[in-house]
Amino acid sequence: MSELSQAPQPRADADEPIVLVVDDDASMRKALTNLFESVGLKVKAFGSAAEILQTKPPEVPSCLVLDIRLPGSSGLDLQSDLAEAKIDTPIIFITGHGDIPMTVQAMKSGAVDFLTKPVREQDLLDAVRAAIERDRKRRDLDKTVVDLRSRFENLTPRERDVLALVTSGLLNKQVAGELGLAEITVKIYRGQVMRKMGAKSLADLIRMSEALGISSPKGNLQT
Repeated sequence: MSELSQAPQPRADADEPIVLVVDDDASMRKALTNLFESVGLKVKAFGSAAEILQTKPPEVPSCLVLDIRLPGSSGLDLQSDLAEAKIDTPIIFITGHGDIPMTVQAMKSGAVDFLTKPVREQDLLDAVRAAIERDRKRRDLDKTVVDLRSRFENLTPRERDVLALVTSGLLNKQVAGELGLAEITVKIYRGQVMRKMGAKSLADLIRMSEALGISSPKGNLQT
């Protein structure tokens, strides 16, 4: 690897990120561990795909630096296994034997980068920084959706109908017609929905609806 370059400093809190390294070459594992630790990153290293699959995924922003050729299951196999298990840790592949089909398969399956040994330290650190930031944003979004889902579940069935119809673009009068209600009643329900969901505006409510994947309830309305 080349001389160490500037890299992002670690976050000194409960969300301090971690880099997972999987490589069957002990000397490469040590070199990668030393590199990441030298810039303040936490590291866990594994010698095979089987080892990491037996480990609980991190609960903090993380990324996986993965050798594509491993004993037993390959790096690509591990990528597939993680996707099947719905583990979304971003992956950076490193290899001394990469080829175009491997690269295409890895990138199409969501890899952040595909680097060839000998890897330039700055290239690897840049890729790790991007991967950790991607994972941090994903986790933040997941937390937001969990919170929205909790709020949505506190709505009554009728309030959910109003939410879906209002955020689909219908006016209060049109929502009233769809639900067989008086327009004033729809306005009351709409106010309750806004309050329970914590929405400050219709635009807020629409964004929440999109995040939750809510569609119009036509054909399945509460009666």
